[in-house]
Amino acid sequence: MGFREDFIWGAATASFQIEGAGDERADSIWDVMCRQPGRIYGGHDGRVACDHVHRFREDVAIMRELGIRNYRFSISWPRVMPQGTGEVDEKGLAFYSELVDCLLENGIRPFVTLYHWDLPQALQLRGGWANPDIPKWFAEYTKVVARCFGDRVKDYLTLNEPQCFVGMGYHMGTSAPGMKNTPRETMMPIVHHVLRAHGEAVRVLRELVPGVRVGVAPCGDPRIPASDDPRDIEAARAAYFACEPDEYFCVSLFSDPMMLGAYPDELLMRCGHLLPRGFERDMALIHQPLDYYAQNIYNGRVCLCGADGRPEYLPEPVGVPRTAAGWSIHPEALYWGPRFLYERYRTPILITENGMSCHDVVSLDGQVHDPNRIDYMHRYLLALRRAAEDGVDVRGYFAWSLLDNFEWSKGYSERFGLVHVDYATQKRTIKDSARWYAGVIAENGRTL
Repeated sequence: MGFREDFIWGAATASFQIEGAGDERADSIWDVMCRQPGRIYGGHDGRVACDHVHRFREDVAIMRELGIRNYRFSISWPRVMPQGTGEVDEKGLAFYSELVDCLLENGIRPFVTLYHWDLPQALQLRGGWANPDIPKWFAEYTKVVARCFGDRVKDYLTLNEPQCFVGMGYHMGTSAPGMKNTPRETMMPIVHHVLRAHGEAVRVLRELVPGVRVGVAPCGDPRIPASDDPRDIEAARAAYFACEPDEYFCVSLFSDPMMLGAYPDELLMRCGHLLPRGFERDMALIHQPLDYYAQNIYNGRVCLCGADGRPEYLPEPVGVPRTAAGWSIHPEALYWGPRFLYERYRTPILITENGMSCHDVVSLDGQVHDPNRIDYMHRYLLALRRAAEDGVDVRGYFAWSLLDNFEWSKGYSERFGLVHVDYATQKRTIKDSARWYAGVIAENGRTL
């Protein structure tokens, strides 16, 4: 019982959040947003970040020391293709090639995310995700990645959190490209273009990478039943996959087309007429078998079956535990999320992000003591182990994040890392939570 013997224990990062070396690549949409006054906390930007481009060997050595044998990272599209199409930046490719070689030399399995939000600004000027040609552009980019790394990298995730880069980037305006209240007439085609891009990437990877394993990493707060009453469980399941009230952030909007081959019926009834004409012909491309269904899970929402039989959300209790970022803590999310997802999509589950922001400081003894993060990870991993023991095919867990980093609109004000980064000196300090996690990995979670 417990986790599989071949369970994938890892840590995750994203290109814009850690790489730095901003003067060595073309602009992404996040570079542009960082230059807009008032958009990013403290006027911070990603030009230096954790300077990972120049310090990756040190970071890989830390992973080896901790026994982290799986590393999820993303490739910066503008670092390898400055204009998004056409010309390839050989220096950018060389960085990732050296990183992959270094990982493999240290016994660490690379998991590549093709897109973690940093769209080339050159493509944004051509309409970005609103342009119907973007699936073709993404396929061209994927071919470059597959041909360069496919001999050594066998694990790929196409997109990270499409709910966020669509919903927050075009509806809320809090993420790049920072557009707010984009009309639904434009939003629904954007959703479809994102899904087509995923399909194109899967097709390219299957064609060009022998032995490839492909997944996708959406997000969405799991719904947690208020009790073990079957009615509450069914209400939570229904709420998790419902398209209301936040349709751009729901799980089923993106995952049902990818995993089941169809948009949710309730969404089609409400706004199917806004999808591109002939969208049905694209569903075979979008719906291709995946080796993993990955999910980023941090918190959840508790609900029950209301008097009318519909899901009813419970208000957060007074004093609910919260992270430094203000996110409520719901360890049960890592049980109910994987369970509901596996029951619906019947594909092996990877948790590709889970972790918390803490008020971390280097103490007088030179160490970073973060007992809150240890407790958080312990509770969530116990819930994930319970899911595995109840028959959910859970294949792996990636802690977010390996390093403290640029937390998007929050700049450097939040610390999610297992490793502390002094941004003035770039000194790395391994936190207590990283040492604890190393022990969990060594024992395959048996000591939780």
